[in-house]
Amino acid sequence: MNMAENQAQQWADYNRKEKTMTTKEELLQLLKDGVINYNEEQVKEAATKAVELGYPALEMIMDGLAAGMEVVGELYEKNEYFVPEVLMCADALYAGLDILRPHVPKQESGVVAQVVIGTVQGDVHDIGKNLVKMMFDVAGWQVHDLGRDVPLEKFVEEQLRTDAEVVAMSAMMTTTMLGMKKVIKMIKEKNPNVAIMLGGAPVTKDVAKLFGADGYAESAGNAVQEAIKMIGRLREYQKTGAEALSQ
Repeated sequence: MNMAENQAQQWADYNRKEKTMTTKEELLQLLKDGVINYNEEQVKEAATKAVELGYPALEMIMDGLAAGMEVVGELYEKNEYFVPEVLMCADALYAGLDILRPHVPKQESGVVAQVVIGTVQGDVHDIGKNLVKMMFDVAGWQVHDLGRDVPLEKFVEEQLRTDAEVVAMSAMMTTTMLGMKKVIKMIKEKNPNVAIMLGGAPVTKDVAKLFGADGYAESAGNAVQEAIKMIGRLREYQKTGAEALSQ
């Protein structure tokens, strides 16, 4: 290849890279907007195109679908979206997830972990819990969803049955929130190595700490990251404890 041909090839490669970058950003935006605007067909088309072009599926999921669902969560909290809209957004998200998830390499799936999730007894509000569940789904966790108005002992039973690393509880009322403290005590007595995360409108970081929880999810968007941090802290604590016992 002479110099002129080499320069032409370099220019063609540069243009192809530039075009690829633009297309990738466009697809991420289409996925995000499709979820926000509950446009299931748009999400399916963008996800299919991303697979055809060989873009990283995990990136499309996290920076496209999940990013859109975070906005949906914010719109719900501001009372700009209500339950029907959120459910349609969820349909769009799962439509894209069905297409993209089979193309995520196992080593890229992040922490392979299980979570038991539910809304505590006496509380029938579960849309916030469902948003968090979706984020765990997106991140590739195995989710054991107990639903809403869950008897307190059921959290304990399900954790023991599944040996899940994380238990996530939600409450939307102050009266039902108090049940969380009882569940934490029961779980920790049976298995102190479980990470427990709390969330919901009346719950704060201080409340979670006071109840003995290991973490607090301020929003659906940060729930998975908080869960991963909790597992890391508990493993470090276990390691330190084991080293201390061996000395």
